[in-house]
Amino acid sequence: MRALATLRRLLRCSGAAAIEYALILPILLLFIFGMMDTARLIWCYATLSRAVDAAARCAAINTTQCGTAAQIQNVAVSEAWGLTIAASAFTVATASCGIRVSGSFAFEFVMPGFNYVVPTGTVTLTAASCYPS
Repeated sequence: MRALATLRRLLRCSGAAAIEYALILPILLLFIFGMMDTARLIWCYATLSRAVDAAARCAAINTTQCGTAAQIQNVAVSEAWGLTIAASAFTVATASCGIRVSGSFAFEFVMPGFNYVVPTGTVTLTAASCYPS
């Protein structure tokens, strides 16, 4: 009997909680997906930076594996774990600081279900490293 009375009391709710939930849920999801995209952006930049650093170090230290610009670019591509990036995105130059390797990556923001609210776009991430030879 007591359980039945509790159930009746719960069913008499006016639905204000459901309306509040419906109003707050899109904002909450937008915030969560925005944090996930920001974390993905930071990860892509850190990966690109690490790949450029490793390629510049290889060019300065290991001239048998990284003797030409094409070999250095291939090393940079292999060090960019998880990113689909072309070798042409990396440039190799000799600078006053040593061997300079720079790279760029087009990062695309993805907000599933919120494309009509938040415009998706592309940001070009760039990283450069110079290693003394």
